[in-house]
Amino acid sequence: MLFGLITTLFIFVCIILTLLVLIQKGSNSMGIGSLGGKQVMLFGGSGGQDIFQKITWGLGALFLCGSLALSILKTEQVRGSRYLTSLKPTAEQQQPA
Repeated sequence: MLFGLITTLFIFVCIILTLLVLIQKGSNSMGIGSLGGKQVMLFGGSGGQDIFQKITWGLGALFLCGSLALSILKTEQVRGSRYLTSLKPTAEQQQPA
């Protein structure tokens, strides 16, 4: 139940994060092709971040936390699965005949 809920929220965050990155305006108007020539300030020309950048940073943090939570939950599911417990040798199999 919890794994499915976190997975659904994680997929939603991934989609929204992708759309926000695609919507944002680049640092220059020439596109990806022009890589040099103009010096870019650390926080842009206006000195701060707009609302899209702040939301992107927040969703990026949620993405990292969500992926960590999903990996931890999946590890716990695998450790408690019947497949791994059935692979353990029983007392009959450990002693030679």
